[in-house]
Amino acid sequence: MIDGGARRGRADKRTAILAAAFRVFAGRGYAQACVRDIADEAGVAKPTVYNHLADKESLFRESLLAAADRARDRLDAALDGLRAPALPTADAVGPVLAGAVGELASVLASDEVRSLRLLALGNAALFPELVGEVHRRTSAATAAALADRLAWLVLSGALSRCEPDRAAGHLLSLVDGALDARSAWGSRALPTAEARAAGEDAAEVFLRAHGVRPSG
Repeated sequence: MIDGGARRGRADKRTAILAAAFRVFAGRGYAQACVRDIADEAGVAKPTVYNHLADKESLFRESLLAAADRARDRLDAALDGLRAPALPTADAVGPVLAGAVGELASVLASDEVRSLRLLALGNAALFPELVGEVHRRTSAATAAALADRLAWLVLSGALSRCEPDRAAGHLLSLVDGALDARSAWGSRALPTAEARAAGEDAAEVFLRAHGVRPSG
């Protein structure tokens, strides 16, 4: 019987191998990367890699899904300031929303998330199902989380009445469009400050449509 410590050790080793595999694929591309490169990057013997994942295809697929899960956690954390019960008032929602969306944009423009998108889309012909799964774990999950936060802001009176799912889609489209324009579709790495500014600008435009207007 394998004890708990051994299971955790095996899980940690697998996590380290997948993280190393993602770095290698991001740096060299799928076609040019090999299992030996990944083993060297992870600091393990090549047979150890095969003990955890059967082949290069599995390494690619699982390393991208692991990166997608890391991205989802970071994107969700960026929205923490919009969680109930500490919700901003209508007068204070601007800076709070700008801060959250600015942080969200900085995560989307980060090296890992940028590489994840390029790898998934660039190898869609070889791994057609992977693009959809990466999207489900990142963009779709973030849209759902943002819609939930916006719904609370509507209920608290900080935003005008709207359909949260549609509003979240509009806001994310503003962010994605700004990042794509500034980064030339992700081909240029954006400094964190520039990415955050793009998110803050998107939040400002969003509030022009959904902010609560003073009465009278």
